[in-house]
Amino acid sequence: MSGELFVGMVGEYEAAVTAERTAQHLGSGTAAVFATPELVRLMERAAVRAVDPFLPEGQHTVGIHVDVRHLAATPLGMQVRGRAELVHIDGRRVTFRVEAFDEVEKIGEGTHQRMIIDLKRFEERVNKKRNG
Repeated sequence: MSGELFVGMVGEYEAAVTAERTAQHLGSGTAAVFATPELVRLMERAAVRAVDPFLPEGQHTVGIHVDVRHLAATPLGMQVRGRAELVHIDGRRVTFRVEAFDEVEKIGEGTHQRMIIDLKRFEERVNKKRNG
């Protein structure tokens, strides 16, 4: 299942802190700073970039667990970068050490797990659930 994957793979994702990515806009707080839900999304996108391009056709990953600490606030206009390093492979479950940085400092850290799925089978199960 994960023959192409190996511990040490790294993915990164960058974004600008726009008004739409603030705690104030998302309702996760009142400050116009980079929101924690966006921090998690940044880290997830980095993890996807680390492994999904190397999976066989028809396979992807889905997030199954996030354990993240938001360490510092980032104001509007700054760039943020998420980094995910694959640290463990257990069958179809892959675990990442995730970090995020703004232009000044580390703003987040934690772990993230994803499950490798066959997209067609996954969508069939979701449709079956939807249709009763």
